[in-house]
This record gives sequence, structure tokens and C-alpha cells, in this order.
Amino acid sequence: MGKRVGLEVTVAVAEAVALCRIDMAGVYPITPQSHIAEHLSNLVADGKLDAEFVTVESEHSAMSAVIGAAAAGARVYTATSSQGLMLMHELLPIASAMRLPITMAIANRAVSGPLNILNDHSDIMPQRDAGWIAVFAENGQEAVDLSIAAFKIAEHKDVMLPVSVNIDGFQLTHMVEPVIMPSQEEVDAFLPPFVPHATLHPSRPVTMGAFSMSDYFTEIMKAKDEAIKNSKKVILEVWDDWGRQFGRNYKPVETYLAEDADILMLTMGSMGETAKIAIDELRGKGVKAGLIKLRLWRPFPFAELAAVLKNAAQLIVTDRAVSFGGPGGPVFSEIKSALFAQANRPAIYNYIIGLGGRDVAVSDFVGMFETVRADKAKAKADTYEFWGVRE
Repeated sequence: MGKRVGLEVTVAVAEAVALCRIDMAGVYPITPQSHIAEHLSNLVADGKLDAEFVTVESEHSAMSAVIGAAAAGARVYTATSSQGLMLMHELLPIASAMRLPITMAIANRAVSGPLNILNDHSDIMPQRDAGWIAVFAENGQEAVDLSIAAFKIAEHKDVMLPVSVNIDGFQLTHMVEPVIMPSQEEVDAFLPPFVPHATLHPSRPVTMGAFSMSDYFTEIMKAKDEAIKNSKKVILEVWDDWGRQFGRNYKPVETYLAEDADILMLTMGSMGETAKIAIDELRGKGVKAGLIKLRLWRPFPFAELAAVLKNAAQLIVTDRAVSFGGPGGPVFSEIKSALFAQANRPAIYNYIIGLGGRDVAVSDFVGMFETVRADKAKAKADTYEFWGVRE
């Protein structure tokens, strides 16, 4: 099944997107996403991908172009990062309100200023409420798998919403990893041709992106909210389909040694693999530590998270972005809100880590566990701390 090859993750993602037989890509290169744009353009130029690659002058134009193409009935793709995603922000809620099944890779990178090209999650977090489905990859194989699955999720008749696949910049995008690349035949069997619900066509006029006064605006927003909440059922079905065909299974909330854990840590993205090593080390010392990997960010998996945490006494939530002036990092705030009404919820601790690509070693994760375990009185629960900051 498929072929195991060594590829830079961005190249592997571009190859996976090509296997999805896209009709159009509009991508403006920005570090560390640029290699996706470059490789897709090469595939088109070399005749290996029968698609239009639209050269745009900015990320705002890239999103505008894919919105137009998707509205005309094309299977579309784009990718961006950091300041590019911020420039796109004006258009993201429009894409979701128009129910356009756009798939986008986000090579997560710190947002300026100061200027920094390395990884954290400060680009995706401000887009939380744009109405996009958002998933996080932990390694190259997941980036490939989730990218292909994203098209099937977005284009499902009961969803018709854009999807972002978040891939940690440099720490993941620029790594050469062993990846099992599915064949064209396998992807064709998994992903059916795109059949749009409605398209812009001169012979069949429709209105998209209409103006709305207050009479209907609230109802439209509620419909959008219901659409993204209801998309979870399809997400689960598509990931189950993927697991049956390819043998690699994905869930909204995934765990490692969590069943009997007294103390759990929650991560998103590539940091989970390093945290696993720390947990193995702690287990060797008799500490019942475990890991939660939050794969699905929107729609938020409330039920799955509560089920995993029902027996834990302490929970460490790691954030890779800052909510300035807030009660903690954005993921911490979300988790705390989700568990607010849960009886006997764990004491929750928040560490903001890895900002601007700062290395977080196994010893750092071990240190977080040991610090929280030492807080017997739970004096530091419900607070946040910048881990490793020099003061």
C-alpha cells in the first residue's frame, strides 16, 4: 500500500495535493510555506498536474483567487503562513460564510513583531473564529494524510466549509521524513470527484456573498455556527474511511499512556513527539504521566476531551501563542472553558512554550511535570507561566 519515501514535508504535502487532482491553486510563497508553492508550480509546469497555478501578488489575492475559483466549481488549494495568513484574515470569514470547500495548509510561524520566521502558533490562533475547520499535524505522515482527507471533508455535501491543515513551520515543514505516499489509484478510490452544491455560471445565475441587513444577519451567523458544529460527524466518518483504507487512524483527541495517568499534558502539533519521550522517562521513574494530543481545533471536541480527563487529577496545557492580557494562552482558555462545568475537573496549569521557535527539550517537558507534581496545594492551578523565560 503506497510507497515509502524520504521527502521534505512541504514537498510531500504538495505531492499529496497533486494526487487530489486539484483544478486550481493560488499560492503566494512565504517562509516556511514557500516550498509547497514552489513544488506545486513545478508539478504544473512539468505537466505532472493538470491544474491552473495562478501567480498572485499577495496572500490577500491568493485567497481571493481561490474563493472565486471555488465559487465557479473548481477543486482549489492554497497555503500560507504568519503575516500572509494575517493578510488573508479579511477574507477567511467570507470563504466560510459562502460555504466554499477550500483546503489550505498553514505552515505555522510566529507573527511579527519583532520579525521572526520560526515556529509557534500565533498565526492560527487569531483565526479561531473565522468559521474554518482546523486540524493539526504532528509529523510528515500526518501532514500528507490530513491534507488528502481535508478535501473529502470540505467537499462533503453536509459540510461545504473550508479546512486548514496546520503544520509546524521548520520543525516539521523543512524536515526530511519517511512518508508512505499513496498511489493515484488509492487516492482516487478515497476521494471522489468534486460535485459542488452551487456554482457561478451565466446560464444558472445564483447569488453568492450577498448583502444582509440586521433582519437576517443573526440567523446567518447561527446557521454558520451550526454548520461547523455539525461538520464533526463528517470529519469522524472521513477519518474512519481513511483508517479502513490506509490503516492509519485519526481522532479529534488522541492519547498516549493516558488511561491510568494521574497527571496529563496536552499538546498540539509537532511538540507531542518530544513530550512522549519525556513521558516514557517519567514512567520509568514510576510517575503515572500521560499525553493528550488535540488534533481537531475547530469544531472543538468537547465530549472527547471530557472523557479523556475524567480520572486525571492534574492537567498541563501547553500553548505556543500568547493571549496578551488574557487569563492564559488561547488553548488553555479554551480547555478551561470546556471543563468549567465538569464535576471533579483536574487542576489545570498553563505553560506557554516554544515561542518564535525556541527549542523545548525533553528535559523541559520533564521539568513541567515535576513542577506541577510538586504543587500539592494546587496554588498555581488556573494560572499561566512563560516556561524558560529569562528574567
